[in-house]
Amino acid sequence: MTEFSAPVDDIRFALEAQADFKDLAGLWDEGALDDDLVTVMLSEAGKLASEVMAPLNRQGDLQGGRLENGVVRLPDGFEEAFDTMVEGGWMGLSFPEEHGGQDLPWTLALAVQEMFEASNMSLSLSTLLTKGAIELLLRHGTQEQKAAYLPNMIAGTWSGTMNLTEPQAGTDLALLRSRAERADDGSYRITGQKIFITYGDHEAVENIIHLVLARLPDAPPGIRGISLFVVPKYLLREDGTPGERNDLRAVSLEKKLGAKGSPTCVMAYGDNGGATGFLVGEEHKGLACMFTMMNNARIAVGLQGLAIGERARQQACTYASERVQGQRNGAPVTIDQHPDVARMLAWMTARTEATRGLIFWTAACFDRAERTSDADEARRQRAFFELLTPVVKSWATDGGVSVASEGVQVHGGMGFIEETGAAQHYRDARILPIYEGTNGIQAIDLVGRKVARDGGATASDLFEMIDVDIKAARSGGDDDLADAVTAGLDHLRRTTTWVAETMATDQDAVLAGATSYQRLFGTVAGGWQLLRQASAAKAGLADDAYNAEFLEAKRETARFYMRQEMPLAGALAAMVAIGSS
Repeated sequence: MTEFSAPVDDIRFALEAQADFKDLAGLWDEGALDDDLVTVMLSEAGKLASEVMAPLNRQGDLQGGRLENGVVRLPDGFEEAFDTMVEGGWMGLSFPEEHGGQDLPWTLALAVQEMFEASNMSLSLSTLLTKGAIELLLRHGTQEQKAAYLPNMIAGTWSGTMNLTEPQAGTDLALLRSRAERADDGSYRITGQKIFITYGDHEAVENIIHLVLARLPDAPPGIRGISLFVVPKYLLREDGTPGERNDLRAVSLEKKLGAKGSPTCVMAYGDNGGATGFLVGEEHKGLACMFTMMNNARIAVGLQGLAIGERARQQACTYASERVQGQRNGAPVTIDQHPDVARMLAWMTARTEATRGLIFWTAACFDRAERTSDADEARRQRAFFELLTPVVKSWATDGGVSVASEGVQVHGGMGFIEETGAAQHYRDARILPIYEGTNGIQAIDLVGRKVARDGGATASDLFEMIDVDIKAARSGGDDDLADAVTAGLDHLRRTTTWVAETMATDQDAVLAGATSYQRLFGTVAGGWQLLRQASAAKAGLADDAYNAEFLEAKRETARFYMRQEMPLAGALAAMVAIGSS
């Protein structure tokens, strides 16, 4: 299996060129985010990813999680690697200092997380859900709950989970049956079963903080009757340390297509009368709280799509540069010299870099909304973030699967053999378009709640921003790139108008083409980010930070995307307009 090398330079370039990180950093204390600090942070995270986490990726796939005598065991080496990550303070990058975090931009934390996910997605999955749980408690927990749980979760010595799904209730949470009964001491007794619980149990941390959706006896029907509870694996003593084991357990581990090193548990609550839980937010309003965690996770899952694509891309490029097959001009050559293989590798690179730019730009919108003192600008940035969240989740994860599949193709028959590792990337990637809301659900959210809700106003505002970058590219002499993005944007503009207008009169027509619209949006937005990449590369960016070969490669990647990928915008727009017929 090919070794993984954390793409530190590519990530740093994307932060600067596509997320405008230097401008974003200005919203933090002066000097707190200078170039040297960011460079060192990314380099150190890259070493951890490449040297500690990546070598365990294959081992995790082969061994998987195990349930032994009621105890969930992680693959060999996972606990030690997790301890190393915790000791480095990597869990708390973006969280408030008052709870033990470092109060750095979420965008920077995602850049670090990309390397961890690419090196070993199964190992990194625990941190993904923990970070979402932290975000939920920050926004909806009581002061007592924050004090009790957040410091240890942010430190990484405790982890968090999200418990939604039940055997009969997947996307349709109105069918949820888990029950909560009020207790005399103000707590609740939780009973029921949850499935697909990532890292629902393991021994790598001192405590696991489960966030569980359940229904009270007097709850109204449907999703309006769902409440949210904190249910710790170990109840806390008066001094805040883990004490008595709560009434919950992992019944079994799911047998999965991929991500096998991550234990996905079937969790039983209340075998002996009820697990003790504590209400988060208000009774019957738990789903609104849970959406904080879900939206956080959707960007994080999109990042996983980017990460697995980067891992597959690296392996394919290395293999193609070493595998000798066929001849050119009478001499044996490695397969990367054949035009069609070169095309596949170029596409994998372009799709990955477009995705990275879109994710970082979207994350920066969230950071700006949180930090700016201008209320109108905060609302505008928040609107951009909400609009692009379903696009990021779906386009990035669809892309991760496609890039990993192309990686198998580059390997040829060897890609179908498990020993090369190419198949693992494809298997690991396949869950990503499914969990945290299937990509079809994201498409419904995009057209129904994000575009139709404001008549396409936020999308139009975004399109005007793209127009500014198109004009800048033209003034810089990149007419060919600007023309391609203009053509794609024209298709997206017209289709967005149709979606906004038609949703009110023929909902089925819009929903039938929602996935195509979502792909259209991602294709154009990704091309826009590569236009920004090409413009920054032409300007040379930060003095001598990048060599000429690196910068020209960024421009070539943008040119390839505009010629090979952006033309899909016209076809996707036509597919949307077909409607429900």
